Amino acid sequence: MREPIAKRREREGKTFDTSHPLAQAIIKGWKTGSKKGSPVDCFVISPEFELMGRLLVNEFFDDNWNKFKRRDEESYLIFLKEALAGKQPGLGNIILNSEVSSQEVMDVFRTPTVGYKDYTVVVIDTRAFENGGTLTVDIETGRADAEGHFFLVDGDSELPMDERVPKNKRLAFVWLEPDETGQLTHRFDRGQFFKLGATGCYGRREKGSTNAFKAKISVEEN
Repeated sequence: MREPIAKRREREGKTFDTSHPLAQAIIKGWKTGSKKGSPVDCFVISPEFELMGRLLVNEFFDDNWNKFKRRDEESYLIFLKEALAGKQPGLGNIILNSEVSSQEVMDVFRTPTVGYKDYTVVVIDTRAFENGGTLTVDIETGRADAEGHFFLVDGDSELPMDERVPKNKRLAFVWLEPDETGQLTHRFDRGQFFKLGATGCYGRREKGSTNAFKAKISVEEN
């Protein structure tokens, strides 16, 4: 018995290589969307290790019948089709086009307990606006303690956890106290992905303080 147990300990004691592209895609999935960190039923990942879709197990079973009156297998097939069509279901995306040029999102941001920043990320898809336009984000914070930093960056940009977002990466920025409103605006020449990052103001409030925010995200087409 001792030898198999020893081999198992040796095998299980090996560290997992988190630098592998597949591991990076999975880690990105954990951190993506408004409900990052929620239990995940599955990811759809391309052969190039690009994250294409994310399905939350708790919402999946609750929503199928309560909201959509669909069987589980029907909803799962729709999820897969949307992922393969590039709609990126479950990744927190706000998809805007000429018919739906404005959407609202409500979420929570937090003052980090570890590190410098802890972002709630909303991905904004404006690809339908091929001739460009003006992206406007009207933000309202809740009445809880945490102050908020709100950054608008390109979809390909990462929001660093251990330092400030470099000024050359910021498309727009606003700092809001509790129960305050503000606006981010950015003019773009061609539709693309953007990221809205919300985080608590480090050093101004107790670590782990939270607050809610509501953002109305809209595009005025050129």
